[in-house]
Amino acid sequence: MSLRPRKRLGQHFLHDPAVIARLVRTIAPAADDCMVEVGGGRGALTRPLLETVRRLHVVELDTRLAEKLESGVARPEQLILHRADALKFDFASLAAKPGTLRVVGNLPYNISTPLLFHLLEQRAAIRDMHLMLQREVAERIAAGPGSKVYGRLTVMLAPWMEVRTCFHVGPGAFAPPPRVRSTMVQMVPRASPLFAMKDPDRFAKLVARVFSMRRKTLARSLRPWLTRQEIAEAGVDPLARPEQLPPEAFERLVRARRAGAGP
Repeated sequence: MSLRPRKRLGQHFLHDPAVIARLVRTIAPAADDCMVEVGGGRGALTRPLLETVRRLHVVELDTRLAEKLESGVARPEQLILHRADALKFDFASLAAKPGTLRVVGNLPYNISTPLLFHLLEQRAAIRDMHLMLQREVAERIAAGPGSKVYGRLTVMLAPWMEVRTCFHVGPGAFAPPPRVRSTMVQMVPRASPLFAMKDPDRFAKLVARVFSMRRKTLARSLRPWLTRQEIAEAGVDPLARPEQLPPEAFERLVRARRAGAGP
């Protein structure tokens, strides 16, 4: 497939055979896997996956690539193509049973973070995810408190996902070469949350608020919802900034919220 990548879609097509082979080994597909690839592109990963899995779902927004993909695989009857925007796609609808869907893909850099949040909402259907991400995003996912890249994405994924960095990939493995390095990441939904959550929606809103003002202390960013004393009583330093807190500390702040106040 010689179709040119579209910059507005953040397309960087994987083409290095050694990297592709390593990806497939890491994913370790099995014949009966319920698997979906996000963005089939030119089929670099699609074709080797179809050598093993009996059926492969592919979500592809670019109609040019979708058409080429259908005609460019050896066994098109095994390919189920969804011409859709991955950010709006109902991934859970592909899983016959909870916890069975395997998600793979080389994610466009410009949608990777919102797509991860979208997939997180459908985690009950997912068995695992193997995703090629911009290295900076991968570092954010795996970061610990105190790191400069520790942020909202880190905290939101931590209660629900176990994250493992698989390997790094240089720009030359893609066409056109991106200006950044990439990282293959494995994410597996936890059997139970890392810590109990009283209200996941309030947790998400509180985390979003404090990281939108990450240079401010918690006492300032949470002023409409919690007093300094209430923050301290939750075991959190009111003068700390959000990147200094472990994920479970945000849950303590949610539980400390006054009735009628807060997110």
